[in-house]
Amino acid sequence: MNKTSEPLRSESFQLRPVTPADKDGIITLIDAIFREYGDEIFLDGADSDLLDIAAHYEPGMFMVYAGDDEVFGTVALQYDKDDASVVLLRRMYLNATLRGTGAGQQLINWALSKSVELGARRMELWTDTRFERAHFFYEKMGFTDSGEVRSMDDGAMPYEEFMYFKDFQ
Repeated sequence: MNKTSEPLRSESFQLRPVTPADKDGIITLIDAIFREYGDEIFLDGADSDLLDIAAHYEPGMFMVYAGDDEVFGTVALQYDKDDASVVLLRRMYLNATLRGTGAGQQLINWALSKSVELGARRMELWTDTRFERAHFFYEKMGFTDSGEVRSMDDGAMPYEEFMYFKDFQ
Protein backbone atom coordinates (compact mmCIF):
# COMPACT_ATOMS: atom_id res chain seq x y z
CA MET A 1 0.00 0.00 0.00
CA ASN A 2 2.92 2.37 0.60
CA LYS A 3 3.32 4.33 -2.64
CA THR A 4 6.95 5.22 -1.89
CA SER A 5 9.93 3.17 -0.80
CA GLU A 6 10.53 5.48 2.17
CA PRO A 7 9.89 4.06 5.64
CA LEU A 8 6.52 5.04 7.07
CA ARG A 9 6.71 7.50 9.96
CA SER A 10 3.87 8.22 12.35
CA GLU A 11 4.24 12.02 12.10
CA SER A 12 3.18 11.85 8.45
CA PHE A 13 -0.24 10.46 9.45
CA GLN A 14 -3.38 12.04 10.80
CA LEU A 15 -6.12 10.47 12.90
CA ARG A 16 -9.31 12.11 11.69
CA PRO A 17 -13.04 11.46 11.29
CA VAL A 18 -14.01 9.35 8.31
CA THR A 19 -15.33 11.03 5.16
CA PRO A 20 -17.31 9.46 2.31
CA ALA A 21 -14.16 9.68 0.16
CA ASP A 22 -12.44 7.18 2.50
CA LYS A 23 -14.80 4.29 1.71
CA ASP A 24 -12.70 2.60 -1.00
CA GLY A 25 -9.49 2.99 1.00
CA ILE A 26 -11.11 1.44 4.07
CA ILE A 27 -12.41 -1.50 2.06
CA THR A 28 -8.97 -2.00 0.45
CA LEU A 29 -7.23 -1.88 3.85
CA ILE A 30 -9.54 -4.38 5.54
CA ASP A 31 -9.54 -6.72 2.55
CA ALA A 32 -5.71 -6.74 2.55
CA ILE A 33 -5.68 -7.63 6.26
CA PHE A 34 -8.21 -10.45 5.78
CA ARG A 35 -6.12 -11.80 2.90
CA GLU A 36 -3.18 -12.14 5.30
CA TYR A 37 -5.28 -14.93 6.83
CA GLY A 38 -6.53 -16.49 3.60
CA ASP A 39 -9.88 -14.71 3.84
CA GLU A 40 -11.45 -11.70 2.12
CA ILE A 41 -13.80 -8.85 2.87
CA PHE A 42 -17.48 -9.75 2.58
CA LEU A 43 -19.56 -6.69 1.73
CA ASP A 44 -22.75 -8.73 1.42
CA GLY A 45 -22.59 -9.74 5.09
CA ALA A 46 -20.21 -9.01 7.96
CA ASP A 47 -18.69 -5.98 6.28
CA SER A 48 -21.80 -4.40 4.77
CA ASP A 49 -21.59 -1.48 7.22
CA LEU A 50 -18.61 -0.22 5.21
CA LEU A 51 -20.83 0.51 2.22
CA ASP A 52 -22.63 3.27 4.16
CA ILE A 53 -20.59 4.22 7.22
CA ALA A 54 -22.75 7.28 7.99
CA ALA A 55 -25.82 5.04 8.35
CA HIS A 56 -24.07 2.68 10.79
CA TYR A 57 -21.91 4.97 12.93
CA GLU A 58 -22.70 8.21 14.71
CA PRO A 59 -20.74 11.29 13.62
CA GLY A 60 -17.28 11.34 15.16
CA MET A 61 -17.38 7.65 16.07
CA PHE A 62 -15.45 6.26 13.07
CA MET A 63 -11.88 7.46 12.59
CA VAL A 64 -9.26 6.81 9.94
CA TYR A 65 -5.50 6.93 10.26
CA ALA A 66 -4.54 8.48 6.95
CA GLY A 67 -1.51 9.78 5.15
CA ASP A 68 -1.21 11.22 1.65
CA ASP A 69 -4.91 10.56 0.93
CA GLU A 70 -4.48 6.86 1.74
CA VAL A 71 -6.14 5.00 4.62
CA PHE A 72 -3.65 3.06 6.76
CA GLY A 73 -5.83 2.39 9.79
CA THR A 74 -9.35 2.53 11.15
CA VAL A 75 -11.09 2.50 14.51
CA ALA A 76 -14.77 2.94 15.35
CA LEU A 77 -17.13 2.89 18.31
CA GLN A 78 -20.77 2.00 18.64
CA TYR A 79 -23.07 1.96 21.63
CA ASP A 80 -24.21 -1.47 22.72
CA LYS A 81 -27.87 -1.65 21.67
CA ASP A 82 -28.77 -3.36 24.97
CA ASP A 83 -26.72 -1.16 27.34
CA ALA A 84 -25.85 2.46 26.49
CA SER A 85 -23.10 2.46 29.16
CA VAL A 86 -21.16 -0.06 27.07
CA VAL A 87 -19.32 0.92 23.91
CA LEU A 88 -18.25 -1.58 21.31
CA LEU A 89 -14.84 -1.25 19.72
CA ARG A 90 -15.30 -1.85 16.02
CA ARG A 91 -13.19 -1.72 12.87
CA MET A 92 -9.79 -1.67 14.60
CA TYR A 93 -7.46 -2.33 11.65
CA LEU A 94 -3.92 -1.22 10.87
CA ASN A 95 -1.82 -1.63 7.76
CA ALA A 96 0.92 -4.24 8.31
CA THR A 97 3.65 -1.67 7.64
CA LEU A 98 2.58 0.33 10.71
CA ARG A 99 2.17 -2.48 13.23
CA GLY A 100 4.60 -2.11 16.10
CA THR A 101 5.21 1.60 15.43
CA GLY A 102 2.85 3.02 18.05
CA ALA A 103 0.12 3.74 15.49
CA GLY A 104 -2.13 1.06 16.99
CA GLN A 105 -1.74 2.67 20.40
CA GLN A 106 -2.84 5.99 18.91
CA LEU A 107 -5.98 4.32 17.55
CA ILE A 108 -6.87 2.52 20.77
CA ASN A 109 -6.03 5.57 22.91
CA TRP A 110 -8.51 7.61 20.86
CA ALA A 111 -11.14 4.91 21.39
CA LEU A 112 -10.49 4.71 25.14
CA SER A 113 -10.54 8.50 25.58
CA LYS A 114 -13.68 8.85 23.50
CA SER A 115 -15.39 6.11 25.51
CA VAL A 116 -14.62 7.84 28.79
CA GLU A 117 -15.78 11.16 27.29
CA LEU A 118 -19.06 9.45 26.36
CA GLY A 119 -19.49 8.24 29.93
CA ALA A 120 -19.07 4.56 29.14
CA ARG A 121 -18.40 2.17 31.99
CA ARG A 122 -17.08 -0.59 29.73
CA MET A 123 -15.63 -1.25 26.29
CA GLU A 124 -16.18 -4.60 24.60
CA LEU A 125 -14.85 -6.05 21.37
CA TRP A 126 -14.99 -9.22 19.35
CA THR A 127 -11.82 -10.21 17.51
CA ASP A 128 -11.21 -12.98 15.01
CA THR A 129 -9.52 -15.94 16.69
CA ARG A 130 -6.85 -15.89 13.96
CA PHE A 131 -5.68 -12.35 14.84
CA GLU A 132 -3.18 -13.48 17.50
CA ARG A 133 -1.08 -10.32 17.33
CA ALA A 134 -4.22 -8.26 18.00
CA HIS A 135 -5.05 -10.39 21.06
CA PHE A 136 -1.60 -9.72 22.52
CA PHE A 137 -2.05 -6.00 21.78
CA TYR A 138 -5.46 -5.82 23.48
CA GLU A 139 -4.12 -7.60 26.55
CA LYS A 140 -1.14 -5.21 26.64
CA MET A 141 -3.62 -2.32 26.55
CA GLY A 142 -5.46 -3.66 29.63
CA PHE A 143 -8.26 -5.66 28.02
CA THR A 144 -9.38 -8.97 29.52
CA ASP A 145 -10.23 -12.06 27.50
CA SER A 146 -13.76 -12.96 28.64
CA GLY A 147 -13.37 -16.60 27.63
CA GLU A 148 -16.37 -16.27 25.32
CA VAL A 149 -16.07 -17.59 21.77
CA ARG A 150 -18.70 -17.19 19.09
CA SER A 151 -18.97 -18.89 15.72
CA MET A 152 -19.79 -16.63 12.81
CA ASP A 153 -21.03 -17.44 9.31
CA ASP A 154 -21.62 -13.92 7.94
CA GLY A 155 -18.26 -13.67 6.18
CA ALA A 156 -16.72 -15.01 3.00
CA MET A 157 -16.03 -18.16 5.04
CA PRO A 158 -16.99 -19.25 8.58
CA TYR A 159 -14.84 -17.90 11.41
CA GLU A 160 -14.77 -17.61 15.19
CA GLU A 161 -14.26 -14.62 17.47
CA PHE A 162 -13.04 -14.05 21.03
CA MET A 163 -14.64 -11.39 23.24
CA TYR A 164 -12.47 -8.94 25.18
CA PHE A 165 -13.52 -6.17 27.56
CA LYS A 166 -12.09 -3.28 29.56
CA ASP A 167 -13.92 -1.71 32.47
CA PHE A 168 -13.51 1.99 33.27
CA GLN A 169 -13.32 3.29 36.83
